[in-house]
Amino acid sequence: MISKLFDSVAAAVADIQDGATVMIGGFGTAGMPSELIDGLIGNGARDLVVVNNNAGNGETGLAALLKAGRVRKIICSFPRQADSQVFDALYRAGKIELELVPQGNLACRIEAAGAGLGAIFTPTGYGTALAEGKETRRIAGRDYVLELPIRADVALIKCHIADRWGNLTYRKTARNFGPIMARAAATTIVQADHVVALGQIDPEVIVTPGIFVKRVVEVARADRLPLAA
Repeated sequence: MISKLFDSVAAAVADIQDGATVMIGGFGTAGMPSELIDGLIGNGARDLVVVNNNAGNGETGLAALLKAGRVRKIICSFPRQADSQVFDALYRAGKIELELVPQGNLACRIEAAGAGLGAIFTPTGYGTALAEGKETRRIAGRDYVLELPIRADVALIKCHIADRWGNLTYRKTARNFGPIMARAAATTIVQADHVVALGQIDPEVIVTPGIFVKRVVEVARADRLPLAA
């Protein structure tokens, strides 16, 4: 019987290694897999490369991972906002590397990895500092920049409902980067608000099929009752 369920967050993230590239879902705090991030902090892995939409909020979640000194480099679109003091301090002190990627390019590069593409051409960034050192090409009268796929060893994502095969649905805007990150990582680890029996998720509403998921751990929340299918 196939089951991808893990009894604890600690067990689900136990084998994440030093130097791993880790994609972390979420748009700010929406859809951020906070408990999985806490488990990664407890795991002790260091020298990580993190791929996320931003560089952490406040001092919890991703910001806590940065503050613990576990991240060597972050690839993101929005490294600075009002509450990004942890990243700001580390970056100004030269203790973390930053690869700045426009949000559309970030999504497309992750999608390219999931689709098995070698590279993509995008007009975003052409003629700016973000295109320095990269191949450019004029296609149908428009200038493009060559961007490489972003792949990861591990993706940590959050979903609303999962089953033991790893089929997932998401809660509203918490969906954001989760589905594409699940396809671009060698191992996708999911924290779910609720785990239900096989067959209880209507196949028509499954967003991420279980083939892209390796591990699921339920992190139940009383304020997140299952949405109707």
